[in-house]
Amino acid sequence: MFTGIIETLGKVTDLRHDHGNLHITVQSGIVNELKIDQSVAHNGVCLTVVGLTDDTHTVTAIEETLNKTSIGYLKVGEPVNLERCMQMNARLDGHIVQGHVDQTATCTKFTELDGSWEYTFEYDSSVGNVTVEKGSICVNGISLTVVNSGPNYFSVAIIPYTYEHTNLHNVSEGSVVNLEFDIIGKYVARLMNR
Repeated sequence: MFTGIIETLGKVTDLRHDHGNLHITVQSGIVNELKIDQSVAHNGVCLTVVGLTDDTHTVTAIEETLNKTSIGYLKVGEPVNLERCMQMNARLDGHIVQGHVDQTATCTKFTELDGSWEYTFEYDSSVGNVTVEKGSICVNGISLTVVNSGPNYFSVAIIPYTYEHTNLHNVSEGSVVNLEFDIIGKYVARLMNR
């Protein structure tokens, strides 16, 4: 379980394909606090640490993960949003995030405002996911508030801190991102469709 509050940016240092799997090695400032078999969200995707060095950790994305997320688009040198699992005695600053990406979306509009930024993302709504204005959405592992919502799109407004301390500053029109929709909203939508 995660909160969607990004701890740090890591940098992809190696990508190695092995059959249908992708081994991803990331350099970060939290590596000395990680251990083998620990879950860490990478751009919102919960992956298990399988290897450690002094300054890197390695995780493995299987074919299922590569097919349903944007993890397969990573490139060496790219920043990746990292968050370790939530501690049960800690404040829940973002919202309840499982690290289970529902689908990807494409950035269709990026607007630089006076001191903030607005992103619009389009997604395939035929699979039943929905957003609501002032509701929560997780984009690349970042807990955000929806400011505009339509049948297959939504917009989020970004404050300078989030823009500078996550990989959103690398997202532009045409970029593919990971989405995890609000778990409570997903249960309500499922119950309404019964």
